[in-house]
Amino acid sequence: MNVRKLLPDTTTLSAAVSGGLLALAFPRPDLAFLAWFALVPLLLVMARRPFRSGFVAGLTFFAAVLYWVNIVMTTYGHLHPVLSVVAWLLLSAYLALFFAAATWAACRLKEQCGYAYPLTLPVLWVALEFLRSFLLSGFPWALLGYSQQSLPALLQSVELFGVYGLSYLLILVNAVIAEWLLTRRKGGRRPLAAAVTALALVLAAWCYGTWRLGSDLDDRPDRLRTTVVQGNIPQDIKWDPDFQQETVRIYRDLSLTAVKHERSRLLIWPEAATPFYYQDGGKLADAVTALPRESGAALLFGSPAYRREGGKTSYLNSVFLLDELGREKGRSDKVHLVPFGEYVPVKKFLPFIDKLVVGIGDFSPGVINPLPLDGHQVGALVCYEAIFPELARESVRQGSDLLVNVTNDAWFGNSSAPWQHLAMVRFRAVENRVWIARAANTGISAFIAPSGRVLGATELFVPAVATVEVGLGARPGLYARTGDLIPLLFLAICVLWLVQTRRRLR
Repeated sequence: MNVRKLLPDTTTLSAAVSGGLLALAFPRPDLAFLAWFALVPLLLVMARRPFRSGFVAGLTFFAAVLYWVNIVMTTYGHLHPVLSVVAWLLLSAYLALFFAAATWAACRLKEQCGYAYPLTLPVLWVALEFLRSFLLSGFPWALLGYSQQSLPALLQSVELFGVYGLSYLLILVNAVIAEWLLTRRKGGRRPLAAAVTALALVLAAWCYGTWRLGSDLDDRPDRLRTTVVQGNIPQDIKWDPDFQQETVRIYRDLSLTAVKHERSRLLIWPEAATPFYYQDGGKLADAVTALPRESGAALLFGSPAYRREGGKTSYLNSVFLLDELGREKGRSDKVHLVPFGEYVPVKKFLPFIDKLVVGIGDFSPGVINPLPLDGHQVGALVCYEAIFPELARESVRQGSDLLVNVTNDAWFGNSSAPWQHLAMVRFRAVENRVWIARAANTGISAFIAPSGRVLGATELFVPAVATVEVGLGARPGLYARTGDLIPLLFLAICVLWLVQTRRRLR
């Protein structure tokens, strides 16, 4: 037997190394510096097998970053471990196709048109990340720019170009390093202009961020003492009717203690904190309604809801706001639902697949609806809605002075996912220069300032409260005003480039 045939070739191995290094740049272990050169091994060899090498790198990366998907499917979806692994690998393989498309297109453009990697790859990468954010309902988890969330100076640049700006910089630097090494090996002309451009852009981003951090990014004339409440209700009993009264008691006790010591004016409970239909009233709903009157603080909390139209019932994942007198000020319904978590796509073709959320039928999407609070507006982002920049951006456009992210990350177990989720929320705060209060059932609950600073972060899987005096009022940056114009432009450029290569082949 030839042992060498059983081992991966150097192209496959180099691609896998790149994927592994890139995964280490994300929380956790959050080694952000690795992202600046992690893809170099891939770029040095991808010309041999452009599509396969990119696919291997992507598969390695996403399989490592999304390992926690198995926790969700086996622990709470009760899926057999073998089927869970298959589903996890299929998801990773689908996402790896975006890596593969970028490397294939970059190699094709270099071969057919002579375009260097530093010119094409950053544009291709950003365009495909943008495509991933909405294709098949969208899953923009672990975009490359999110790896830099722990570097405050670089984080500030996202108010100009969003997370895509950082992705562009990272790919540009990787491509310049790879091109420099390739030309040195082959004795060609070194990409001096590209290297100077990359260095100038990185320095500009760093200097801009340093300058912005020196200003009063987090100060606002109007302030509101706010408490996030983390009940730590175990997922396996959360929807148990016998535990509903205890759930309400836990949240009430934590809230009253926080108000007594911190004098909060706004209390925030997590997603689906009340595992019953608050809108139906009853003893449990009355206990929730009484809390604002007892505490003197407004209450925002997650609860399932429903609406009936034309004899049809639609179920909603909602957020209610009560003022300090217990009067309902409004309801905001989740807009972007989780596929297979809150509904099953094309259910008539997949009747054998059930969703992970128990206790309620398929959810329906709502609309963005900022809630009024003492002359200001509060925008709600439910669960993973916080990873979609357009939802936070639209909420601020409609007048939100404070964003609230209510979530239940208990699904993720004690994994890296809660840290990855929190990292992406930081970008929404900087993009819109707005305070974000985050209440999570089992953690991480925290406050994110407009500068991206994280305050009052709680531990995982403990009952906890955190109180911070947040500022009210958003100061949207360039990205929040212009939206995704640059990624859209890059997508159009990519189409033109590929048309150009077809013409050259003809």
